[in-house]
Amino acid sequence: MNYTVLDTESPLLPVPAAGRPLVVAQTGQTLDGRIATVTGASKYINGSAALDHLHRLRACVDAVMVGVGTVAADDPSLTVRRCAGENPVRVVIDPRGRMPRDAQLLHDGAGQVLVVTGPEAQVPPGCAVLRLPAPEGRIAPRDIIAALAARGLTRVLLEGGAETLSRFLDAEAIDLLHILMAPMIIGSGKSGLRRSPVAELDQALRPHTKVHVFEDGDVLFTCDMRRSWERGGDG
Repeated sequence: MNYTVLDTESPLLPVPAAGRPLVVAQTGQTLDGRIATVTGASKYINGSAALDHLHRLRACVDAVMVGVGTVAADDPSLTVRRCAGENPVRVVIDPRGRMPRDAQLLHDGAGQVLVVTGPEAQVPPGCAVLRLPAPEGRIAPRDIIAALAARGLTRVLLEGGAETLSRFLDAEAIDLLHILMAPMIIGSGKSGLRRSPVAELDQALRPHTKVHVFEDGDVLFTCDMRRSWERGGDG
């Protein structure tokens, strides 16, 4: 792995291949893999530099996407506030029409809100709507990415929550994964990424990874899910 201090002036994302979307997922966690306490408190596990990085990512993409559970739990704005740039389209995956009608992103006038939902679900007024098949109340991650790309949203930042990120990871629908790790140990609470169980270590994901250290102690792992490290030696 390469260990560097992050260059805040360098491009954060590669240019996607012509006609192909680029999906980058971001998650922040503690050293022991927790994203919130047992009460759900998560603001702010990561420090100021990590938040700056997240907002720079938002400024680099066409759309920032979360599951409806994140909207209900955290009421995020999903805007660019800590750096220069335009707000991306804010996409909420809401197969069953559970979007809170008082969510701030519906009323702040900061940019378009696009709700990805099932064929029959109700959505709040004023939102753009993208209807996709939702068997058993779930929409296939690859169907979502393809439908967003068809609307010209080819650079997508997936911010959460943990269940949504895990489903996209299992579906191999993530190109780049940014893990922001804070030097903190909670010891309990909500864990981050999960995958379907694997029996052997050779089934584990081993993405090509670079490591960047922020001045305030957080560490950023940039994982290229399209490339794997070759295993060497006998361990």
